[in-house]
Amino acid sequence: MVSARSDQVASAGRALVIFPGALGDLICFGPALRALARRHRDARPGAGLDGSLKLGLELMAREELARFAAARLAIARDHSRAHSIDRREIAALFAEVPELADAAQFFRPFMRIYSFFASDDARFRRALEAAATPGAVSFHAFCPASTDHIAAGYLDEIGERHAPADEALDGHIEVLASDIAEARLALDQLGLGDARVVLLFPGSGSRRKNWPPENFAALASALSPPMRALVVLGPAERAIEPVLMPLLAARGIAWLRDQPLSTVAGLARLAAGFVGNDSGVSHLAAAAGAPGVALFGPTDPGRWRPLGRVRVIRKPSFADCAPAEVARALKEMTGMS
Repeated sequence: MVSARSDQVASAGRALVIFPGALGDLICFGPALRALARRHRDARPGAGLDGSLKLGLELMAREELARFAAARLAIARDHSRAHSIDRREIAALFAEVPELADAAQFFRPFMRIYSFFASDDARFRRALEAAATPGAVSFHAFCPASTDHIAAGYLDEIGERHAPADEALDGHIEVLASDIAEARLALDQLGLGDARVVLLFPGSGSRRKNWPPENFAALASALSPPMRALVVLGPAERAIEPVLMPLLAARGIAWLRDQPLSTVAGLARLAAGFVGNDSGVSHLAAAAGAPGVALFGPTDPGRWRPLGRVRVIRKPSFADCAPAEVARALKEMTGMS
Protein backbone atom coordinates (compact mmCIF):
# COMPACT_ATOMS: atom_id res chain seq x y z
CA MET A 1 0.00 0.00 0.00
CA VAL A 2 1.10 3.54 -0.64
CA SER A 3 -0.10 6.44 1.44
CA ALA A 4 -0.49 9.85 -0.16
CA ARG A 5 1.71 12.48 1.43
CA SER A 6 0.71 16.09 1.01
CA ASP A 7 3.37 16.65 -1.66
CA GLN A 8 2.11 13.65 -3.63
CA VAL A 9 -1.46 14.82 -4.07
CA ALA A 10 -2.39 15.31 -7.72
CA SER A 11 -1.50 18.79 -8.84
CA ALA A 12 -3.84 20.85 -10.95
CA GLY A 13 -1.41 21.36 -13.82
CA ARG A 14 -0.24 17.91 -14.87
CA ALA A 15 -1.34 15.05 -17.11
CA LEU A 16 0.87 12.26 -18.44
CA VAL A 17 0.86 10.11 -21.58
CA ILE A 18 2.91 6.89 -21.46
CA PHE A 19 3.70 5.70 -24.98
CA PRO A 20 6.18 2.89 -25.76
CA GLY A 21 6.52 2.96 -29.56
CA ALA A 22 9.34 3.66 -31.99
CA LEU A 23 9.66 6.76 -34.20
CA GLY A 24 7.03 5.84 -36.79
CA ASP A 25 4.59 4.82 -34.06
CA LEU A 26 5.04 8.15 -32.29
CA ILE A 27 4.52 10.16 -35.49
CA CYS A 28 1.31 8.21 -36.15
CA PHE A 29 0.29 8.89 -32.54
CA GLY A 30 0.78 12.62 -33.20
CA PRO A 31 -2.86 13.47 -34.04
CA ALA A 32 -4.02 11.84 -30.79
CA LEU A 33 -1.25 13.51 -28.81
CA ARG A 34 -2.24 16.91 -30.16
CA ALA A 35 -5.87 16.17 -29.30
CA LEU A 36 -4.84 15.37 -25.72
CA ALA A 37 -2.73 18.52 -25.61
CA ARG A 38 -5.80 20.55 -26.57
CA ARG A 39 -7.84 18.72 -23.94
CA HIS A 40 -5.25 19.48 -21.29
CA ARG A 41 -4.09 22.91 -22.38
CA ASP A 42 -2.04 24.80 -19.79
CA ALA A 43 -4.16 26.95 -17.50
CA ARG A 44 -4.67 27.56 -13.84
CA PRO A 45 -7.56 25.74 -12.13
CA GLY A 46 -10.86 27.27 -13.17
CA ALA A 47 -9.23 29.36 -15.90
CA GLY A 48 -11.34 27.85 -18.68
CA LEU A 49 -14.29 29.84 -19.97
CA ASP A 50 -16.59 27.14 -18.63
CA GLY A 51 -14.81 27.09 -15.28
CA SER A 52 -13.42 23.62 -15.95
CA LEU A 53 -10.02 22.47 -14.82
CA LYS A 54 -7.31 22.56 -17.49
CA LEU A 55 -4.16 20.46 -17.31
CA GLY A 56 -0.72 20.58 -18.88
CA LEU A 57 0.43 17.53 -20.85
CA GLU A 58 3.68 15.58 -20.41
CA LEU A 59 5.03 12.63 -22.42
CA MET A 60 6.84 9.51 -21.28
CA ALA A 61 8.41 7.59 -24.17
CA ARG A 62 11.79 6.39 -25.35
CA GLU A 63 14.11 9.11 -24.14
CA GLU A 64 15.24 10.49 -27.52
CA LEU A 65 11.68 10.43 -28.84
CA ALA A 66 10.20 12.08 -25.75
CA ARG A 67 12.67 14.95 -25.92
CA PHE A 68 12.14 15.35 -29.67
CA ALA A 69 8.35 15.29 -29.42
CA ALA A 70 8.12 17.64 -26.44
CA ALA A 71 8.97 20.65 -28.60
CA ARG A 72 7.38 19.51 -31.85
CA LEU A 73 4.09 17.78 -31.09
CA ALA A 74 2.17 20.50 -29.24
CA ILE A 75 3.34 19.53 -25.77
CA ALA A 76 5.83 22.23 -24.75
CA ARG A 77 8.69 24.34 -26.04
CA ASP A 78 11.18 22.83 -23.63
CA HIS A 79 12.19 19.38 -22.42
CA SER A 80 10.82 19.64 -18.88
CA ARG A 81 7.74 17.62 -19.86
CA ALA A 82 9.67 14.75 -21.50
CA HIS A 83 10.32 11.61 -19.46
CA SER A 84 12.16 8.40 -20.33
CA ILE A 85 10.08 5.23 -20.26
CA ASP A 86 13.22 3.44 -19.02
CA ARG A 87 13.25 5.22 -15.67
CA ARG A 88 13.35 3.04 -12.56
CA GLU A 89 9.84 4.01 -11.45
CA ILE A 90 8.44 2.18 -14.49
CA ALA A 91 10.63 -0.88 -13.96
CA ALA A 92 9.38 -1.13 -10.37
CA LEU A 93 5.82 -1.60 -11.57
CA PHE A 94 6.67 -4.99 -13.10
CA ALA A 95 8.07 -6.50 -9.87
CA GLU A 96 6.27 -9.51 -8.40
CA VAL A 97 6.01 -7.61 -5.12
CA PRO A 98 6.43 -3.99 -6.23
CA GLU A 99 7.94 -1.41 -3.91
CA LEU A 100 5.92 1.62 -4.87
CA ALA A 101 7.29 4.44 -2.77
CA ASP A 102 9.48 5.92 -5.54
CA ALA A 103 6.84 5.23 -8.18
CA ALA A 104 4.21 7.01 -6.12
CA GLN A 105 6.53 9.97 -5.68
CA PHE A 106 6.68 10.28 -9.46
CA PHE A 107 3.14 9.33 -10.54
CA ARG A 108 0.99 10.70 -7.69
CA PRO A 109 1.29 14.38 -8.78
CA PHE A 110 -0.44 13.62 -12.09
CA MET A 111 -4.17 14.21 -12.04
CA ARG A 112 -4.57 12.24 -15.29
CA ILE A 113 -2.46 9.40 -16.77
CA TYR A 114 -3.08 7.81 -20.18
CA SER A 115 -1.07 4.60 -20.48
CA PHE A 116 -0.59 3.00 -23.89
CA PHE A 117 2.14 0.87 -22.31
CA ALA A 118 1.63 -2.70 -21.05
CA SER A 119 -2.12 -2.23 -20.98
CA ASP A 120 -2.62 -6.00 -21.21
CA ASP A 121 -0.29 -6.71 -18.27
CA ALA A 122 -2.46 -7.14 -15.16
CA ARG A 123 0.47 -6.78 -12.75
CA PHE A 124 1.59 -3.51 -14.31
CA ARG A 125 -1.97 -2.16 -14.35
CA ARG A 126 -2.49 -2.90 -10.66
CA ALA A 127 0.85 -1.38 -9.69
CA LEU A 128 0.40 1.81 -11.71
CA GLU A 129 -3.10 2.31 -10.34
CA ALA A 130 -1.76 1.83 -6.81
CA ALA A 131 1.08 4.30 -7.38
CA ALA A 132 -1.12 6.96 -8.96
CA THR A 133 -3.88 9.14 -7.62
CA PRO A 134 -7.07 7.04 -7.35
CA GLY A 135 -9.05 7.17 -10.58
CA ALA A 136 -6.29 8.98 -12.50
CA VAL A 137 -5.21 6.16 -14.83
CA SER A 138 -6.80 4.91 -18.02
CA PHE A 139 -5.31 2.17 -20.18
CA HIS A 140 -5.34 2.16 -23.99
CA ALA A 141 -4.18 -0.24 -26.69
CA PHE A 142 -0.70 0.48 -28.05
CA CYS A 143 -1.66 -0.86 -31.49
CA PRO A 144 -5.46 -0.55 -31.71
CA ALA A 145 -7.27 -3.21 -33.72
CA SER A 146 -8.84 -1.44 -36.68
CA THR A 147 -9.03 -1.54 -40.45
CA ASP A 148 -8.46 2.23 -40.55
CA HIS A 149 -5.13 4.01 -40.39
CA ILE A 150 -3.40 3.43 -37.06
CA ALA A 151 -3.59 7.18 -36.32
CA ALA A 152 -7.38 6.99 -36.51
CA GLY A 153 -7.27 4.06 -34.12
CA TYR A 154 -5.41 6.15 -31.56
CA LEU A 155 -7.99 8.93 -31.86
CA ASP A 156 -10.71 6.32 -31.25
CA GLU A 157 -8.84 5.09 -28.17
CA ILE A 158 -9.07 8.50 -26.51
CA GLY A 159 -12.55 9.38 -27.80
CA GLU A 160 -11.31 12.19 -30.03
CA ARG A 161 -12.24 11.03 -33.51
CA HIS A 162 -14.90 13.44 -34.70
CA ALA A 163 -14.49 13.13 -38.48
CA PRO A 164 -13.91 10.43 -41.12
CA ALA A 165 -10.42 8.95 -40.87
CA ASP A 166 -8.78 10.83 -43.72
CA GLU A 167 -10.18 14.19 -42.57
CA ALA A 168 -9.02 13.80 -38.99
CA LEU A 169 -5.43 12.76 -39.61
CA ASP A 170 -3.26 15.85 -39.41
CA GLY A 171 0.15 14.22 -39.15
CA HIS A 172 2.39 17.31 -39.20
CA ILE A 173 5.11 18.11 -36.70
CA GLU A 174 6.45 21.54 -35.83
CA VAL A 175 9.91 21.98 -37.35
CA LEU A 176 11.92 24.41 -35.24
CA ALA A 177 14.26 27.14 -36.44
CA SER A 178 17.10 25.28 -34.75
CA ASP A 179 16.23 22.15 -36.78
CA ILE A 180 16.52 24.17 -40.00
CA ALA A 181 19.84 25.66 -38.88
CA GLU A 182 21.26 22.19 -38.13
CA ALA A 183 20.12 20.94 -41.52
CA ARG A 184 21.57 23.89 -43.43
CA LEU A 185 24.92 23.37 -41.72
CA ALA A 186 24.91 19.66 -42.64
CA LEU A 187 24.06 20.44 -46.28
CA ASP A 188 26.73 23.16 -46.51
CA GLN A 189 29.36 20.75 -45.17
CA LEU A 190 28.45 18.31 -47.96
CA GLY A 191 28.50 21.00 -50.63
CA LEU A 192 24.75 20.65 -51.15
CA GLY A 193 23.68 24.04 -49.88
CA ASP A 194 22.39 25.19 -53.28
CA ALA A 195 20.99 21.85 -54.46
CA ARG A 196 17.41 20.59 -54.59
CA VAL A 197 18.03 17.67 -52.31
CA VAL A 198 16.08 14.41 -52.40
CA LEU A 199 16.42 12.42 -49.18
CA LEU A 200 16.71 8.64 -49.55
CA PHE A 201 15.95 6.38 -46.58
CA PRO A 202 17.01 2.87 -47.63
CA GLY A 203 16.40 1.03 -44.35
CA SER A 204 13.53 0.06 -42.07
CA GLY A 205 12.84 -2.00 -38.98
CA SER A 206 12.62 -5.19 -41.07
CA ARG A 207 14.69 -6.29 -44.05
CA ARG A 208 11.59 -7.73 -45.73
CA LYS A 209 10.21 -4.16 -45.95
CA ASN A 210 13.32 -2.84 -47.74
CA TRP A 211 13.49 -1.96 -51.41
CA PRO A 212 16.89 -3.37 -52.49
CA PRO A 213 19.82 -1.05 -51.72
CA GLU A 214 21.09 -1.28 -55.29
CA ASN A 215 17.76 0.22 -56.41
CA PHE A 216 18.23 3.19 -54.10
CA ALA A 217 21.73 3.67 -55.53
CA ALA A 218 20.37 3.48 -59.09
CA LEU A 219 17.65 6.00 -58.27
CA ALA A 220 20.20 8.37 -56.75
CA SER A 221 22.37 8.18 -59.87
CA ALA A 222 19.37 8.81 -62.14
CA LEU A 223 18.42 12.15 -60.59
CA SER A 224 19.23 15.06 -62.87
CA PRO A 225 20.36 18.55 -61.77
CA PRO A 226 19.32 20.57 -59.88
CA MET A 227 18.11 17.51 -57.96
CA ARG A 228 20.75 15.75 -55.86
CA ALA A 229 20.39 12.64 -53.74
CA LEU A 230 21.33 12.54 -50.07
CA VAL A 231 21.20 9.11 -48.43
CA VAL A 232 20.36 9.30 -44.73
CA LEU A 233 21.71 6.41 -42.66
CA GLY A 234 20.79 5.42 -39.13
CA PRO A 235 20.30 2.32 -37.00
CA ALA A 236 17.81 0.90 -39.53
CA GLU A 237 20.54 0.82 -42.20
CA ARG A 238 23.18 -1.08 -40.21
CA ALA A 239 22.30 -4.45 -41.76
CA ILE A 240 22.43 -3.20 -45.35
CA GLU A 241 25.50 -0.97 -45.10
CA PRO A 242 27.93 -3.69 -46.30
CA VAL A 243 26.02 -3.75 -49.61
CA LEU A 244 24.99 -0.10 -49.74
CA MET A 245 28.18 1.78 -48.86
CA PRO A 246 30.34 0.47 -51.77
CA LEU A 247 27.54 1.44 -54.15
CA LEU A 248 27.40 4.98 -52.76
CA ALA A 249 31.16 5.34 -52.90
CA ALA A 250 31.42 4.03 -56.48
CA ARG A 251 28.75 6.45 -57.70
CA GLY A 252 29.81 9.48 -55.66
CA ILE A 253 26.47 9.69 -53.85
CA ALA A 254 26.36 11.92 -50.76
CA TRP A 255 25.35 10.42 -47.43
CA LEU A 256 24.92 11.31 -43.76
CA ARG A 257 25.03 8.92 -40.84
CA ASP A 258 23.45 8.97 -37.37
CA GLN A 259 22.00 12.45 -37.44
CA PRO A 260 19.78 13.66 -34.57
CA LEU A 261 16.07 13.51 -35.29
CA SER A 262 16.02 17.29 -35.15
CA THR A 263 18.47 17.48 -38.08
CA VAL A 264 16.52 14.91 -40.10
CA ALA A 265 13.34 16.94 -39.54
CA GLY A 266 15.14 20.08 -40.73
CA LEU A 267 16.51 18.28 -43.79
CA ALA A 268 13.02 17.08 -44.67
CA ARG A 269 11.60 20.60 -44.40
CA LEU A 270 14.30 21.89 -46.76
CA ALA A 271 14.24 18.92 -49.16
CA ALA A 272 12.63 18.83 -52.58
CA GLY A 273 11.31 15.39 -51.67
CA PHE A 274 12.10 11.97 -50.24
CA VAL A 275 11.92 8.28 -51.06
CA GLY A 276 11.79 5.70 -48.30
CA ASN A 277 10.49 2.35 -47.19
CA ASP A 278 7.76 1.78 -44.63
CA SER A 279 9.95 3.22 -41.87
CA GLY A 280 10.04 5.71 -39.05
CA VAL A 281 12.10 8.26 -40.96
CA SER A 282 9.65 8.16 -43.88
CA HIS A 283 6.91 9.07 -41.39
CA LEU A 284 9.14 11.81 -39.98
CA ALA A 285 9.95 13.28 -43.42
CA ALA A 286 6.29 13.40 -44.41
CA ALA A 287 5.31 14.92 -41.06
CA ALA A 288 7.99 17.59 -41.49
CA GLY A 289 6.43 18.62 -44.81
CA ALA A 290 8.48 16.87 -47.50
CA PRO A 291 6.57 15.42 -50.47
CA GLY A 292 7.68 11.94 -51.28
CA VAL A 293 7.29 8.34 -52.29
CA ALA A 294 6.81 5.53 -49.76
CA LEU A 295 7.58 1.98 -50.87
CA PHE A 296 5.44 -0.74 -49.35
CA GLY A 297 5.83 -4.48 -49.68
CA PRO A 298 4.30 -6.78 -47.04
CA THR A 299 2.70 -4.10 -44.83
CA ASP A 300 -0.67 -2.45 -45.45
CA PRO A 301 -0.37 1.22 -46.49
CA GLY A 302 -4.03 1.77 -45.65
CA ARG A 303 -3.04 1.26 -42.04
CA TRP A 304 0.60 2.36 -41.97
CA ARG A 305 1.19 4.93 -44.74
CA PRO A 306 2.98 8.16 -43.82
CA LEU A 307 0.58 11.05 -43.37
CA GLY A 308 1.22 13.96 -45.71
CA ARG A 309 1.96 14.56 -49.38
CA VAL A 310 3.05 11.00 -50.10
CA ARG A 311 2.62 8.70 -53.10
CA VAL A 312 2.53 5.07 -52.00
CA ILE A 313 3.89 2.39 -54.32
CA ARG A 314 3.03 -1.09 -53.14
CA LYS A 315 4.33 -4.25 -54.77
CA PRO A 316 3.85 -7.85 -53.60
CA SER A 317 7.48 -8.32 -54.64
CA PHE A 318 10.03 -5.53 -54.74
CA ALA A 319 11.49 -7.23 -57.80
CA ASP A 320 8.52 -5.70 -59.63
CA CYS A 321 9.37 -2.15 -58.52
CA ALA A 322 11.92 -0.61 -60.88
CA PRO A 323 13.88 2.57 -60.10
CA ALA A 324 12.38 4.20 -63.22
CA GLU A 325 8.85 3.81 -61.79
CA VAL A 326 9.90 5.37 -58.48
CA ALA A 327 11.70 8.20 -60.29
CA ARG A 328 8.54 9.02 -62.26
CA ALA A 329 6.45 9.08 -59.09
CA LEU A 330 9.03 11.29 -57.38
CA LYS A 331 9.01 13.79 -60.24
CA GLU A 332 5.22 13.94 -60.15
CA MET A 333 5.21 14.53 -56.39
CA THR A 334 7.92 17.20 -56.45
CA GLY A 335 6.95 18.90 -59.72
CA MET A 336 10.52 18.56 -60.97
CA SER A 337 11.05 17.65 -64.62
